[in-house]
This record gives sequence, C-alpha cells and structure tokens, in this order.
Amino acid sequence: VTLAATDPANPYGAALGWPRRDDVSHRPGRKAGGLVVLVDGSLVLYLERGGRTVLCFTDDTDILKAAATDLAATARARRLDTLTVEKVNGDGVYGTDLALALQEAGFVATPRGYTLRKAI
Repeated sequence: VTLAATDPANPYGAALGWPRRDDVSHRPGRKAGGLVVLVDGSLVLYLERGGRTVLCFTDDTDILKAAATDLAATARARRLDTLTVEKVNGDGVYGTDLALALQEAGFVATPRGYTLRKAI
C-alpha cells in the first residue's frame, strides 16, 4: 500500500522507528509530500517530496515489483502529474532492481530517470 508519509496509517516514525540504511546519508521522515510504500506491513520504499529520490529497504525483486505496481496504481488513481524517480539510495536509478520493477509497473526510461506520466 502507498501512503503519504504523514498518514496516520503509516506506523513508521510514530509507532515504529524508521529502518536505517548505513550506506546513505538521507533519512526518511514523516514529512509533507513524502510517500511510503509498504508491502505486508514492512517499509519497502520511501519517496522524498516530488519522488525524485527514493530510499529502498529491500533487494527482494518480488517485493520491489509489488511496491512499484502499487506506487504506479496510486499515482494514477490520485491523478498525479508526472512522477520521475532519479535516484535510489543516493545513486542513479539506472541498472537497479528497482528500475526493472518500475519499468514493469509502467514507468518509462527517460534521460532523467524512470517516469510515470499522467494518463490523458
């Protein structure tokens, strides 16, 4: 499920602490504009405001596919304009497992990253 980071249904940052990633300097938070994607209650993706930067908390391709599929469905349902993922865990998105999951969910590779455009 994809939720606003500030949504009361998001347990992270309130009832549960945020998972740590020692390899990145970014930290998730209950910030306006941020999104979280949970799979079976576990945090999989944290998207900073605007969605350009993502923190990924798993390497499991099946879980990443589920997360990317729900992210795309939620973006379409909320009629978000354009969502472009440029960085994952501080590095470029190209060549990552998340990139493959995003592509399968309908995102398109662009010079800036993987983009999901608003359906017309």
